[in-house]
Amino acid sequence: MAKVAIHPEGTKIPTVPLTHGIRKGNILQVAGQVAVDPTTNERVGAGDVTEQTRQVMRNVRNVLAAGGATFDDVVMCRVHLTDVAHFAEMNDAYREFFEGSFPARTTVYVGLPEGLLVEIDALAVLE
Repeated sequence: MAKVAIHPEGTKIPTVPLTHGIRKGNILQVAGQVAVDPTTNERVGAGDVTEQTRQVMRNVRNVLAAGGATFDDVVMCRVHLTDVAHFAEMNDAYREFFEGSFPARTTVYVGLPEGLLVEIDALAVLE
């Protein structure tokens, strides 16, 4: 069973050595997504963790769709935040993207490139 690189149509290929997503069989791993418009590579939501989280989740959704999945297929997310004070705002924006059960999740506090407040990756299992 081969690994298949997933790059949503219209997105720029990353300049760093990573792929937007990898699918192998019924497993789809979405790479950590940040608040960047995937068609322009411009940052979105300067200083606003709510808007950045929404952009990140739109990016995750685009990779899931390109790999044949939806948020319903997501079993695990990892959230990386730069500031513990952003936890509640991130949660409010994050929950907008799920209906029913939420996936398992880990949240850690990290350093990200300047201006980025949140990064999220996702693991999906397809039928």
